[in-house]
Amino acid sequence: MQYKSDVEALDALAAKYHDLREEIAQVIVGQDEVVKNVLISIFSRGHCLLVGVPGLAKTLLVNTIARVLGLKYSRIQFTPDLMPSDIIGTEILDETRNFRFIKGPLFANIILADEINRTPPKTQSALLEAMQERSVTAAGTTYRLDNPFFVLATQNPIEQEGTYPLPEAQLDRFMFNVLLDYPSFQEELMVVKNTTSDRNVDLRIVLSAEEILFFQDLIRKVPVTENVMEYAVNLASRTRPNTAGAHSIANEYISWGAGPRASQYLIIGAKAHAAIHGKYAPDIEDVNAIAYSILRHRIVRNYKAEAEGVTVESIVDKLVE
Repeated sequence: MQYKSDVEALDALAAKYHDLREEIAQVIVGQDEVVKNVLISIFSRGHCLLVGVPGLAKTLLVNTIARVLGLKYSRIQFTPDLMPSDIIGTEILDETRNFRFIKGPLFANIILADEINRTPPKTQSALLEAMQERSVTAAGTTYRLDNPFFVLATQNPIEQEGTYPLPEAQLDRFMFNVLLDYPSFQEELMVVKNTTSDRNVDLRIVLSAEEILFFQDLIRKVPVTENVMEYAVNLASRTRPNTAGAHSIANEYISWGAGPRASQYLIIGAKAHAAIHGKYAPDIEDVNAIAYSILRHRIVRNYKAEAEGVTVESIVDKLVE
């Protein structure tokens, strides 16, 4: 990829994003905000947690994105009996009487961790270590994971029996917590038409792995003005109760607020949000556009908020006013 300047490269990224959206829309009807957030997390080198009831095409969405990006895709169904070696890999004794490491499904570019809260903490931790370090250790040997590497985990919000909820420290590893809602009547009508006929869609590869890595580095170069940087850090600070920068709603309804990783993701996410919309630098609107998905799983409400039915979304509404 030869571009004369970073500006030209950012224009190319915006055009590629538009092509990606059109290609994905051939399979995924609606869910525009979800698709946008997943693509932003990919360009930001982040990971994404998708929360939605069964049947909202979470698996199909991840599979479709992997196809249009030309990346190796691996789906792991998390179950209560899943062990770390089932996802990382294991050593076997081969025919020459030597130990050989057999790589697990984690060695791919896009990992779909389906129903991540159904597996015990031991296996969750193995995955989350890979997300943070981009490597795994087996029998004392460290193996680097493929680049680019993204984890898109799913959770079912309505069925909690037999689950192991992710602790806040592990939730913090995910850049975005994205809620999938039911489609509108027209969107559901289109879904039914498309899936109950013999319609076949041939998706083309819009971006290669090398281009994704290039655009990831490019987004890091996007300049940010001091006032936008301060706004993002202040936004995260306002969620922390009983601190100097706390918002009054945080002192009243929040028991734990967002950590410094939220500030980092607000800036890198705002850069990506600006870039895919054809802007060369993010503004406060770009920070606010991604604030809900970044803060949603980093704010822990107290008992008073739960008793009064105060939602995290309504708290973030007050924080970004």
